[in-house]
Amino acid sequence: MVKNQAGSFRDPFGRRDLAMRMASRRAPSYPSRMADWKISEIRTTPSLELFSSLVELLQDAVASGASVGFLAPLATKEARNYWIGALEEVGQGERVVLIASANHDVVGCVQLLLSSTANARHRGQVQKLIVLKRARRQGLGRALLAAIEKMATTKGRSLLVADTPTGGAGEHLYAAAGYTRVGAIPRYLRGSDGHFEATTIFYRGLEGRATEM
Repeated sequence: MVKNQAGSFRDPFGRRDLAMRMASRRAPSYPSRMADWKISEIRTTPSLELFSSLVELLQDAVASGASVGFLAPLATKEARNYWIGALEEVGQGERVVLIASANHDVVGCVQLLLSSTANARHRGQVQKLIVLKRARRQGLGRALLAAIEKMATTKGRSLLVADTPTGGAGEHLYAAAGYTRVGAIPRYLRGSDGHFEATTIFYRGLEGRATEM
């Protein structure tokens, strides 16, 4: 992934197949303590290894039933193209991507889409809060959510919105983190298995915490 002078990212791998590289990577081991997780922002060109880890993370989420905009099975090319587009938005200042890593392996991520319209620059949308299946139920999702909230305040955002499948783990996470439930929309999208799912909308005010506009 290379950032050009216009601030966007292009794929330096071309049509190179990442599957062989991903298959050859060592099996990850995960720490047992939250103190061992590291959450950081992607600001510069990611290495090929990091880019491959992001592709794997997205594929793992879809394969385990997460509703993150794709149907299973998620092809490597489709996942790769998604990340190329997302990282281009990072380069343009339209999106923030935080990753959680352990032992140099990416085990989670969360994104903040920054509204750019003149009358909505006070808000952002939490997107793709993902934790690798084998690293779940250790508090990492809540840690990622807290980290993206802190990042939102530094970007001058005083209102966050989020949506998540009704009845899923995300709904409980947002509620426990102090988000207000707006309501549920039936048949809002298809889950990774192709079936229609209801989606619950949440918001949280960060008034008094924003530091930049």
